[in-house]
Amino acid sequence: MCGIVGALDLAGGVAGGDVRAMARALRHRGPDDEGVWCEGAVGLGHARLSIVDLSPAGHQPMVSAGERFVIAFNGEIYNHLDLRRELGSAAPTFRGHSDTETLLAGFEAWGVEETVRSAIGMFAFAVWDRRTCTLTLSRDRMGEKPLYYGWFGDTLLFGSELKALKAHPAFVGRVDRVALAAFMRYSEIPAPLSIWEGVRKLLPASILTIPTATADEARAAQPRLYWSLVDVARRGLADPFAGSDVEAVAALEACLGDAVASQQMSDVPIGAFLSGGVDSSVIVALMQARAARPIHTFTIGFEEAAFSEAPHARAVAAHLGTDHTELVVTSAAAQAVIPCLPTMYDEPFADPSQVPTFLVSQLARTKVTVSLSGDAGDELFGGYNRYSWARKLERVPAPMRRAAARALLVLGPDQWDRAYDRLQPALPRRAHLRMPGYKAHKLAGALRVGPGAALYDQLVSIWADPASIVIGGEAATASGWSAVADLDGIEHQMMAMDACSYLPDDILCKVDRAAMAVSLETRVPFLDRRVIELAWRLPLHLKIRGGTSKWIVREVLYKHVPRALIERPKMGFAIPVGAWLRGPLRDWAEALLDEGRLLREGYLRPGPIRLRWEEHLSGRRDWGYQLWNVLMFQAWLAEYS
Repeated sequence: MCGIVGALDLAGGVAGGDVRAMARALRHRGPDDEGVWCEGAVGLGHARLSIVDLSPAGHQPMVSAGERFVIAFNGEIYNHLDLRRELGSAAPTFRGHSDTETLLAGFEAWGVEETVRSAIGMFAFAVWDRRTCTLTLSRDRMGEKPLYYGWFGDTLLFGSELKALKAHPAFVGRVDRVALAAFMRYSEIPAPLSIWEGVRKLLPASILTIPTATADEARAAQPRLYWSLVDVARRGLADPFAGSDVEAVAALEACLGDAVASQQMSDVPIGAFLSGGVDSSVIVALMQARAARPIHTFTIGFEEAAFSEAPHARAVAAHLGTDHTELVVTSAAAQAVIPCLPTMYDEPFADPSQVPTFLVSQLARTKVTVSLSGDAGDELFGGYNRYSWARKLERVPAPMRRAAARALLVLGPDQWDRAYDRLQPALPRRAHLRMPGYKAHKLAGALRVGPGAALYDQLVSIWADPASIVIGGEAATASGWSAVADLDGIEHQMMAMDACSYLPDDILCKVDRAAMAVSLETRVPFLDRRVIELAWRLPLHLKIRGGTSKWIVREVLYKHVPRALIERPKMGFAIPVGAWLRGPLRDWAEALLDEGRLLREGYLRPGPIRLRWEEHLSGRRDWGYQLWNVLMFQAWLAEYS
């Protein structure tokens, strides 16, 4: 895993020093090596984190054996040895054993797009075709690896992170208020938007080919999809897995096991994040089953017991016999990460689990260079509560939904929390919840809207009306719902939406930036193309059954770990944002939310923000998540304005 950068200057030659400055801005992504290649109008740069083929033969930018293609590549191609075998007599004499060299050989033999279609892995790359004078940018199917691009006058800039674009003298930054409104709604900026006007994220599974014969042709080039998750979903639902439950469990274990095995390819130490939940535990179990010695696992705990998964992870690690490392983090240590977040993420990002994700990445980097994670299990196998809620809400008549919403809003979130605390001892374990008051009010909002896109947007929104606080911002809503609307069932529609938006724009972005900040490569076995295709062939009852989410993943896991170690309410990976804002972070927040400051900056309306801040401080309401969005933008603005 590395950092890639580059520039295409239609008006003249690219300065190598400018490209080198871009690459050095990404030194954290690749501390092991640095390279720059320039020829005429194009320049490519690379910051290398050496994972496979640590020798100089893996140096980038890399020129193909036939000298037609030059590439800057970030990621891993897990089936690259298979691709070498498929090349057969068309394969050159390879200088080393890197997957980058395999890609270049594929480009020369099959073409860029056909090679990308054959690749299984995570990647973002820029490749220059010296024969046709075209630049091609591409990104992996699910968006594990980032790639930004934008035109500034006659110069196209691109890179793994926005800080690389900012390092080039052609860059001009103006805040995109539409993107800001979307951020306030979703806590992240959905692709293809970025916080800067004119800069776009390349969508997952996209390829952008830019001809340079004329400036008009270059500017008019648009990305196209080489693969579609929604198409995979349609085909899978039309051709469901026909075997028994036992056969389905065996098929998933074999498929996921193969993905785990392929992702253990590394010339450096490798381990895994372990929370003790279903997804990370099944990945670790399959890793350990294929390992000759204990694998490294890592978890962090918190002083606040309600937010700490460490005891659960410790129990799973002990049962599986992993080499487990655990760190209990103080509130002060976690809060010390917050000033680093604007630089780490480069644009506003407000998923509070960004803090523990960075801390567990930092812990893992003390022993390994690569870590596998259990991300994406929820989106593929029905893990989020909102999937079941949506189905139940659809069955309730509109008048009853509205009446129930009014009833839920009679009590404030804190009152719900206190009432729930009294009831919890009498409830079954599966009914235990974190933040019941927040969830009660979230449910009330969902009850007041209709089904489909409106319901989905309500369930995933933090600020439901972002235009009310963003000056000049438009109300951003869930784009792409029309693409999933024909899938069978609200659960499938929402799972597909999450996989196409929330997963790449929030979960994968969070993990990539947090891990790359400490030069740690992360890998996601659930996102192997073959696992995705199998997941969409599995009927819904194998995913959600009798109120149990991810049923089939649990069945795979229970072959390796006792059920009693896993069965507990879903925790997530959070921090006590609301309590911290009333306590140790109060002065920091007050300075960023100052009414005069908001007015001077001119992006946010102080009225509704100050009202929520005062209600939050009083304890009458818990606006922690809404305020965190505002604070993350304000902190970013202070860093980059």
